[in-house]
Amino acid sequence: MKRRQLLGYVGMSAAAGLCTSLMAERSLGETALQSGGISVRSLGHMSFLLTGSGQRILVNPFKSMGCTAGYPAPKVATDLVLISSQLLDEGAVDVVPGNPQLLYEAGAYDVKGIKFQGIAIDHDRNGGRRFGTNVAWRWTQGGVTMLHLGGAAAAITLEQKILMGSPDVVFIPVGGGAKAYSAEEAKAAIKILKPKLVIPMQYKTGAAQGECELNNVDAFITLMSGASVRKSGSTIDVSKSSLPKDGLVIQVLNA
Repeated sequence: MKRRQLLGYVGMSAAAGLCTSLMAERSLGETALQSGGISVRSLGHMSFLLTGSGQRILVNPFKSMGCTAGYPAPKVATDLVLISSQLLDEGAVDVVPGNPQLLYEAGAYDVKGIKFQGIAIDHDRNGGRRFGTNVAWRWTQGGVTMLHLGGAAAAITLEQKILMGSPDVVFIPVGGGAKAYSAEEAKAAIKILKPKLVIPMQYKTGAAQGECELNNVDAFITLMSGASVRKSGSTIDVSKSSLPKDGLVIQVLNA
């Protein structure tokens, strides 16, 4: 891994942590940032740039290969990088310019006033024996609480749910394969988490070239038949007040 300014572990382990209507349609939140909110930009696969509260946070930069071959590498300026593992489709920190801070291990952190909780969850259905541990990230930025599940493949336990809390927005893998939720598994996780807005990720798109074991997003959308589905370009703005008051919105972003 490229050497970065690594942040020390400053908080609780997962066990210690246990102790302690619809989005505005016009520009999908033109008013969101005015009221505090965040800008969410999809860079493809499971990589997003979130801007708000005076910080730019990049999640899961990747190498352009396989399922991500047709996407440009996310070489964007950022203040902080979160990665879920050191696999090349979600932990390619070498593509990121400059020397941003990096979080890559489960634990509790405080970065310039924003508190992050990294939650360990298996990256496969074999107790992590094949792909190791995935780190899901939870934080609040611009008044909106987000949970990026990374390449979660295992069911969410009670202990993990307590650390994940009640997120407003969940970024969730839906394409299946050996190291990410299938559509059915994603639906089960959403039932546990009860978010207001779901952004599906890690599914097969036109960017895939050569070997890519993922399915496209259609099966997930079909399963989530009771939710409202929105499709847009690569960027939306989200604020607490723009989130749906009732029901669930599935927001599909096209990088």
